[in-house]
Amino acid sequence: MDKIIEEYQQKFARFFGVEWAFAFWKGRVALYALLRALDVGRGDQVILPGYTCVMNVNPIKYVGAKPVYVDIEPDTFNMNVNLLEEKITNKTKVIIAQHTYGYPCEMDTIMKIAQSSGICVIEDCCLALGSKYKGKMVGTLGLAGYFSSQWNKPYTTGLGGMAITSDRELSERIESLTTNEICSPSSREVLMLRMQLIVYRLFIFPRTTAMAQGLFRYLTKKGAIVGSSSTSEFEPVKADDFFKGMSKMQARSGIRQLSKIEKNIAHRRKIAQLYDELLAAKDLKPGRDFRGWAEPVLVRYPVRIKEKQKALAQAAKAGIELGSWFECPLHPIETPLASYDYESGMCPEAEKAARQVVNLPLHPRVSEKTAAKTIEFITGFTLS
Repeated sequence: MDKIIEEYQQKFARFFGVEWAFAFWKGRVALYALLRALDVGRGDQVILPGYTCVMNVNPIKYVGAKPVYVDIEPDTFNMNVNLLEEKITNKTKVIIAQHTYGYPCEMDTIMKIAQSSGICVIEDCCLALGSKYKGKMVGTLGLAGYFSSQWNKPYTTGLGGMAITSDRELSERIESLTTNEICSPSSREVLMLRMQLIVYRLFIFPRTTAMAQGLFRYLTKKGAIVGSSSTSEFEPVKADDFFKGMSKMQARSGIRQLSKIEKNIAHRRKIAQLYDELLAAKDLKPGRDFRGWAEPVLVRYPVRIKEKQKALAQAAKAGIELGSWFECPLHPIETPLASYDYESGMCPEAEKAARQVVNLPLHPRVSEKTAAKTIEFITGFTLS
């Protein structure tokens, strides 16, 4: 392994206070490595919230296991822990605790249920880098955690994933897998990703995001750029080169981003608080009240709007950055749900959230002026 990738892994592990970190091409590859290292396979079941990205489900299907979905809480969008125990069977091997939007799960309850049943807990921290649960970083409470540094995550290396753990046996198994099976990204992939990162940092701002996302999705479908999700990934069939390691270019970018992470976190908290205050000033319910047990660092700020599609269409024309996560229980809307063992009505709260929730930007390029303009725009619609 190249020294720059090792350096990034070490610095990432140090930030979380864990023993080991492993870098990958994408966050979903990190989850796949964890599932493989835990010997999850055919006949096993993996529990996760029914309000997620299909790319989180693909690794479960790739190893031959069955995803089992738990409905969500309406306020935090996280797994409803009151429904968790009824989903556990003698085939359950892993629970994935997804910290949705950056809101920490009720980890004490999840860990207690898991430990009483001899089940491993993996934390999905792709949207929650820096969030804390009762003073501890999310990603350090379960057996392992995994992260993404794809385009719209807490920080971006273009694409990128990381798995962390302090469990020696698990780390040794991941090390063995990466030594024996992992492949490297091609020179063309790295070059394309490098160019996309340059364009992203020069030209992507809140007022241009909607137009850029449309162009980005079009070019991804045409194979002209390296997208976070190819069309082939909307069916649970693993590509031959899926298990791919991180490039040196991504690692260098990750080291730079880590050096600015505290400033990034402070900015996200500041803008989230501003959204709270601006909504409260209009007599609307602001963000969630965790009563001190959680310190979220949000990737984006979720708001329910009854006229979601109308708001999204008008936002693009108005130069307002408005996100559509999650468009369906297994985002995005193109997902063939039946292929992933999901049936309509299985998670009614998740389906309701998918119809209503838009999300507001919190990234470092969002100014207070932009935040105020965004709130003024969304409050022109009927909030749920």
